[in-house]
Amino acid sequence: MSGQRIRYRPHHFLCSLGFEGKGYSDAFTANMDAIVMGRLRAEGGDATEIEVTGAADDICAPCPKRRGRLCTNEPKIKQLDRAHAAALRLAPRERLTWGEAKVRIRANVAPGSLKTICRGCEWEPLGLCEAALAQLHDET
Repeated sequence: MSGQRIRYRPHHFLCSLGFEGKGYSDAFTANMDAIVMGRLRAEGGDATEIEVTGAADDICAPCPKRRGRLCTNEPKIKQLDRAHAAALRLAPRERLTWGEAKVRIRANVAPGSLKTICRGCEWEPLGLCEAALAQLHDET
């Protein structure tokens, strides 16, 4: 998958920013680690192309909650996707690089706003994404 574009649901942009090796299962965590650490955060990762999708994506592939192209929590996931797409100004099938995504996150998602944008996400209370967002804003 290293040279191919990654397919992402809108909420996975911020999930990737805050990822720190935790996940729903060992297979899910290993897959997310391969994408986030092995590609996006690797040397040259900012050039990785991502395509926005509204269904199960490359992060979802081994998720135990995945059911075909959907999720067992689809209503909650759709709500997260709508909030993230609006905040990041993402359009279906839009393509952008990880570097462009980080610029967009920095420009459109203020520290402290994840409690609203990520409302309902079981990972939000851990503060991983908020810490990563603050760090992104500190970079110049």
